[in-house]
Amino acid sequence: MTRRVVVTGIGMITPVGHNACDSWEALVAGRSGVTRVSLFDPEGHESQVAGEVKDFDPAKYMDRKEARRADRTTQFTFVAANEALAQSGYVIDPADGTRVAIIIGTAIGGITTLVQEYDTMRDRGPGRVSPFLVPMMLPDMSSGQLSIKLGAKGVNYCLVSACASGADSIGEAANIIRRGDADVAIAGGTEAAITPIAFAGFSAAKALTASRNDDPARASRPFDATRDGFVMGEGAGTLLLEGEDHARARGATILAELAGYAATSDAFHITQPDEQGEGAARAMKLALAQAGLQPDDIDYVNAHGTSTQMNDRLETLALKRVFGDYAYELPISSTKSMTGHLLGAAGAVEAVVSVMALRHGIIPPTANYEQPDPGCDLDYVPNVARAATLEAVMSNSLGFGGHNASLVFRRYEP
Repeated sequence: MTRRVVVTGIGMITPVGHNACDSWEALVAGRSGVTRVSLFDPEGHESQVAGEVKDFDPAKYMDRKEARRADRTTQFTFVAANEALAQSGYVIDPADGTRVAIIIGTAIGGITTLVQEYDTMRDRGPGRVSPFLVPMMLPDMSSGQLSIKLGAKGVNYCLVSACASGADSIGEAANIIRRGDADVAIAGGTEAAITPIAFAGFSAAKALTASRNDDPARASRPFDATRDGFVMGEGAGTLLLEGEDHARARGATILAELAGYAATSDAFHITQPDEQGEGAARAMKLALAQAGLQPDDIDYVNAHGTSTQMNDRLETLALKRVFGDYAYELPISSTKSMTGHLLGAAGAVEAVVSVMALRHGIIPPTANYEQPDPGCDLDYVPNVARAATLEAVMSNSLGFGGHNASLVFRRYEP
């Protein structure tokens, strides 16, 4: 019998809240965390808005010395992971953490530290570069430093699959538990890439919105006919996953079951999705098959929904390929309309949101949906949250390079 994997803890830090509860309340209220960029001076950039984590003091969550030696991505990871651990009630035995895995994904890694230290080298010379530059900028340091802090000695690595990184990390962590290589896993994604070079690069690729610098809260417009690019965001999300047997043996409160996961590749283009939505559709179908569910068993889809013209149209097409006529009845929303696109953290944060939707029976809205697009003609839960009976939900993530990941959560039944 295949080992079942359950969720016993959740945590996140986002542009709309420093924890899961505050973030959830903001999303249900349709409140945007997108503002004019404050982490650097955006003058001269085409896009000048972002979903920043405001008023963040890492010293509230970790030792000041640790914080100084940790990139912003790692700082965010500590916040989300500690929240998930606290909720789960699980305590890692410092004498033996060999059955605890940590998989934290990121698309870009410690670019904030790299930019800062490059400026130091340029302005003050190479001898002034921090000896902590390399360990701070390495993408695996969120998982590495967290394992050191917690004494988790099991499988430990960083998974990078662009904007599918967070979702893939959760899915692969579940696979590690299913095959018996761990009993517990802290899994998710983190990102802190709001830097001048990242903005310049994404703008050069024509990926960022540039039309609403004077109206930041309305800049991210998934599925709306006037969308013109994504808004960059930052933050982290984590799940505490356990084998069902392990969770029940310790009397844990089970929040949901992670019933299905699949990853596919478009094998098509470095930035553009497959023109028929085939790869994304295949990931959804495979995730459903692993979960043992039919398409009409899904009650809600948290879409990738980036607010770019191509992604939203082709994701809509992929949903129709999977769900057929039922796609027109299926509630779908993109919470990126309020957080912006958290890149490698997006799939993890949206997995947390999906679990909370399942628990609370509320579907968060797609904010800023004002002008329907004939190519995006499904039910995107426009602007206002919706109460619903939810038994199974799906969360989709797509990434540059043709990466597609789909997660299926369902209400836990012993």
